[in-house]
Amino acid sequence: MSAKIEVVPLTPEHWPALEELFGPQGPCYGCWCNHFRMPPKLRKPLLGEGARRLFEERVRRGPPPGVLAFKDSVAVGWLQIGPRAHVPEWNNPRRASTPLPDAPAEDERNWAASCFFVRKGFRGTGVTAALLAGGLAFARASGARLVEAAAMDNSGRRSADGLYVGPESVFRRAGFVEVARQKPGRPLMRLIV
Repeated sequence: MSAKIEVVPLTPEHWPALEELFGPQGPCYGCWCNHFRMPPKLRKPLLGEGARRLFEERVRRGPPPGVLAFKDSVAVGWLQIGPRAHVPEWNNPRRASTPLPDAPAEDERNWAASCFFVRKGFRGTGVTAALLAGGLAFARASGARLVEAAAMDNSGRRSADGLYVGPESVFRRAGFVEVARQKPGRPLMRLIV
């Protein structure tokens, strides 16, 4: 029988595990989960080591910016989940994730599940679903009112890199419903927690 996936908030004591999961360059071309935290003109010069230092400081300052999945004490996945206000670029009016009037980004109870990363060799093994379940538990415990995602819909082919926002099917299985479609192929999905 395979080991259960354990999901925990990313607190400073888990930073070494996240760093090992992401590798020396960091995921997504050195982004270190700053993509939705700042505009490109500020983010791009930091890619790599600068982005790593910035995100490490964010983790040390708290609150946890998401959850980390472990299997057999090895970090196998990450989900950035927290208040929309903490990921201002996710709220950009040109994105599929643009907030709707009934869930403004300024309300810290309105959360976003904005970014997944799963270790190679563990993709397609249930890590994404476990991360989402753990992230939702974290959101509830933290006083979230709702969680939204701008998933990739189930049409056509897509690369593993393109699924950093998560597949629609995982969100639907967790009870999310589509509340808007502001861009083709990217439903804005919501779960009241």
